[in-house]
Amino acid sequence: MLLIQNGLLYTMEADEPIFADILIKNGKISEISKNIEATSEMKIIDAKNMCVFPGFIDAHSHIGICEDKTSVQVDESNEDTTPVTPTMRGIDAVNPMDAAFHNALASGITGVMAGPGSANPIGGQFAFIKTYGRCIDDMIVLAPSAIKIAFGENPMNCYGLNGNTPSSRMGTASIIREELFRAKQYFENENSGQKDFTLECYRELFEGKIPLKAHAHRADDILTAIRIAKEFGLRLTLDHCTEGHLIAEKIAESDFPAIVGPSLASRNKKEVGQSDFKTAGVLKKAGVTVAITTDHPVSRIQYLPLCAALAAKEGLGELNAIRAITIDAAKICGVSDRLGSLKVGKDADIVILNGNPLEIVTNVEMTIIDGKIVWQRE
Repeated sequence: MLLIQNGLLYTMEADEPIFADILIKNGKISEISKNIEATSEMKIIDAKNMCVFPGFIDAHSHIGICEDKTSVQVDESNEDTTPVTPTMRGIDAVNPMDAAFHNALASGITGVMAGPGSANPIGGQFAFIKTYGRCIDDMIVLAPSAIKIAFGENPMNCYGLNGNTPSSRMGTASIIREELFRAKQYFENENSGQKDFTLECYRELFEGKIPLKAHAHRADDILTAIRIAKEFGLRLTLDHCTEGHLIAEKIAESDFPAIVGPSLASRNKKEVGQSDFKTAGVLKKAGVTVAITTDHPVSRIQYLPLCAALAAKEGLGELNAIRAITIDAAKICGVSDRLGSLKVGKDADIVILNGNPLEIVTNVEMTIIDGKIVWQRE
């Protein structure tokens, strides 16, 4: 058992922090209350003058797939030999030995969405994983957690420049529609008894358990993603959503959430020319549920709190910025039953800091995953 005493708790179940203790048993939060009595069975952590948060979450990354800290960056994030690869599973490419996982732990990031890149109109399956472990199977929280689709420049550049399909935005949308139509027909006629591995991967999508995860920067691509999801009655997350501030009301009407970023990156493509930290705040004020992403390694994962801070400064506000990397991120990723807030019964994924995580001088003192101290500042 682990007992965290005397901390200022930002539970994300309420807007205001509380002074309380946290008791952890068997990797779960067992009790949150004042003055929990310590026993000899407990390891005591004194969090006096410290702030205690649920572990931070990056809702879109390629951690462990596009590996960090190698002589030549290892990038296996795209099977760019064919535009439709829904059976690819991110967990088959995530390397837990990637140095970026250490950076994540040292920054209080305990959970990430990880999966394929955006070369293909349909890229494969994301997974929500924890950031501590040596075996990916032991790190999984939810897999599959989403089916990746991509619009805009990346699919066109990957295939169109070589004389293949898609070479246009219409071509990309057509490929996605054709595949989803094929999958819909398959599930409508599944009593035939014939199983198709290339379509079974869509089952949880069409059952409403997981969303399409749409790489979309430009406003028209965002609206195309919404249009297609509505046509097939599917859930959707709008990842990157770079020009979302230009069509905030339309996104709010769709009732789909946005995962905004990477805003701490160069505007190296035409479609990211409107990239700005104000986007998250504009969307939130319009009524959109918002998460912040680094899109690691586009921006390095340890800068997630900094990205949240810059979004707070540009209109998102401090509370909403913290929500965007905790409870709101967990809701968007489909894991809020276990993660994203300090609540009895949830996983004991906790970060202890010596101040406000949105302050650049704040240090993470300790990161806890499943009730185990996995990183501690010397």
